[in-house]
This record gives sequence, structure tokens and C-alpha cells, in this order.
Amino acid sequence: MQGKVLVVTGALGALGKVVAEVAQSRGALIAGIDFAPSLVSATPERIEIGGVDLSDAAQAKTAIDSAAKHFGRLDALINIAGGFAFETIGDGDITTWQRMYALNVLTALNASRAALPHLAASKAGRVVNIGAMGALQAGNGMGPYAASKAGVHRLTEALASEWKSKVTVNAVLPSIIDTKANRADMPKADFSKWVTPQELAEVILFLASDAASGITGALIPVGGRV
Repeated sequence: MQGKVLVVTGALGALGKVVAEVAQSRGALIAGIDFAPSLVSATPERIEIGGVDLSDAAQAKTAIDSAAKHFGRLDALINIAGGFAFETIGDGDITTWQRMYALNVLTALNASRAALPHLAASKAGRVVNIGAMGALQAGNGMGPYAASKAGVHRLTEALASEWKSKVTVNAVLPSIIDTKANRADMPKADFSKWVTPQELAEVILFLASDAASGITGALIPVGGRV
């Protein structure tokens, strides 16, 4: 990661913070983008761009271009921004499906479209998306979320094909991530079986590294000990 310029969306969330911190500890330069406001001043090693709605293509392009201008180039985009909703189809609302599509598919799509021209100029351009093991077979209450994450899987495959030999595009498919929010929502679960943000960060950063040059279009399950 030494000297690599990484854009991390959802950088202020539970997983985004860990990915950015681990990457920066290994010498990467970080551009963090998030919907939440940022209170951190820019430095030569890190810039945080807050208040960005990545489901809006224009806002996504402005943020990505700002990151590229700050560092002079981009080497990898890690699309972590997203959301989750548990809702059955019969008792739910169509707006939940629209919100999941916007939060999970459009954020990754818009950030990727904005970043790919910059990444193609890198000697090792990378895109890493966050899919979900739960999107491989949706269970009760998982329809809206699983459908949107399945869209991320197909987006990953299509981009990998379209940008082959220029930029690699892959996705990690976590199971339940061990975060404070998930523990609060499922207090009776066995947390030891969940994948940790640190474990997931290792796979993400591998796919963003030079060592992963031969991998593109892959959907890699990271299921912890489930």
C-alpha cells in the first residue's frame, strides 16, 4: 500500500474507518468520502470529503475529482458506502426497495463511473465493491437488501469485463460484520462467528494491491466462521 492513493467511500462508517486506518498505517494516502459531515482538516496524507450523496452522479463526480486533484492521481476505489434494511415483501413498502437500490447500487455505480478514468491512468487501477453473501440466496425479510447487493455483484462483473486490461474490479461478499450496530440489533447472536472489520479489511486491501493484478470480476465470500 505504500504510496497508493485510495478513495474509500463510507469512510466514516464502522468498516470504512478500519479499512482507511489499516491502509494508512501501511503507507497509503487516503481520500475518504462520506454522507456524514467531516470535521477533519486535509493533510498531505489524507483528505475527508463529507456531506456527499453518492447516489447523485454529479455529487459523486465532484467528490472523486476533488480527491484526484488533491493527490494528483487515484490508484484504487473502495466502495463501502451503503445501507441495510430488513423488511418482508408483503408487509413492506416500495420506497425501501428504492432506498436500498440508491444506497447500495447507485453509490457504487456513480463513484465508479467518476473514478474509472482516473484509475485507468494508474499503472494498477483497482475497484473493490462490497457485495453480500446474503444476496446469493435471500431469506425472509432480506428481499430489498439482497436484491440491491445482487445488483452490486452484477455491476462488478460488468465493469470488470468492460475495463479489462485497464482496471481490475472485484467484490468481497461478507456475512454479518461484527460491528456495534449489528451486536445491538442481534444481542443473542454468537458474535464470535461473525467476520470482523479487520478481517474484511485484509481481503479488501489485498484486492486493492499490486499482488491482486491477476484477479478481476471475482466475487469473494468472506464469511467469518458462520
